[in-house]
Amino acid sequence: MRAEPADSALASLESTPAKTTVGVLFDGTPYFAPIGQVVADGALVTCHLCGRRFRSVAAHLSSHGWTKALYCEAFGLERRQSLEGADTRKLRAAIFSARLVFEPALRNGRDRGHELARSGSLNRQAADAARGRPFPAQRRQRSRTAVSRAARAQLGRASRERALERLAAVARDVARRHGYADIGHLVQEMSRAGHSLAGISIACGLDKDWMSRHLPQLDPAAAKAARAASADGHRLDARWMPALGTIGFADVTSYLRQRHVVEHRTVNAIAGEIGLSFHAVKAALSRHGLEVAPHAAKRHAAERRAADVAATLGVDSISEFVEQGRASGWTWQRLAEVSGQPETWLRRHGASQK
Repeated sequence: MRAEPADSALASLESTPAKTTVGVLFDGTPYFAPIGQVVADGALVTCHLCGRRFRSVAAHLSSHGWTKALYCEAFGLERRQSLEGADTRKLRAAIFSARLVFEPALRNGRDRGHELARSGSLNRQAADAARGRPFPAQRRQRSRTAVSRAARAQLGRASRERALERLAAVARDVARRHGYADIGHLVQEMSRAGHSLAGISIACGLDKDWMSRHLPQLDPAAAKAARAASADGHRLDARWMPALGTIGFADVTSYLRQRHVVEHRTVNAIAGEIGLSFHAVKAALSRHGLEVAPHAAKRHAAERRAADVAATLGVDSISEFVEQGRASGWTWQRLAEVSGQPETWLRRHGASQK
């Protein structure tokens, strides 16, 4: 009898193996479908052991010398998990329904099962049989995906509450170590002394951004007061004054202008002299309207060198010397000999005018 086209297609699919393995069991057996999952494609189910697809993997397992119980245990499947395609299950259900009509023994068995289920005995027997046996991967995956939206929201609230409790414990410990009743009093006192939230965090041995991130949750009033203090430039300058008084400056602006603009000292050099951080000095320059010049000392030295060489050559700038020389047909080597400077140095200054 010639097979129908659909049956021929199914038969050809049954002999098609998977191309790659998904993993290897502890004993070295490769498998071709994910642990804890039954991969079905329409009427066909993929065999974990060989990767081929069948209407019923359960009927195929004997070719591997495996039982269904061993197969389900090895690949994390529920013991009652069907290993057949949807069409095969429907066909078996139709056949079983017909047998129920004509076979009293099947009806008696069904009725006995219903009675056990209603009495709870079936559940107790299943629990006794499962006691001490770990959940298969398939059940764990279903449990993770079965959490309701309300349960997820409740878990999220519980996680946030635990996180806030941990933050509060850290804040209490920090305040106690520094001699304050709570974190709010510590922040307000240090803010009045001119410290930023980042500076307070570092002084307390915390991450630089800890106070900025968590203080609004722990003490909103202290966080608001600290931000107001940060906006007050006079308060921020207060911590500069003790050091400035010892080196003869009356205010922060004149000190920064002298050191950075006139003397061309770097931000790091100023920070080292005044005893503050790089970021505190950089913020102060911006606050007092002074532009930050990266590598100020090196840039100033380079500019002085170029001006001295240009004066020796009798020109206003090195770029003018290079332009005149190249216009006269001089090579870069000739320019270097006349000026006594490296060719690369001359090339950089010649390119800077363009």
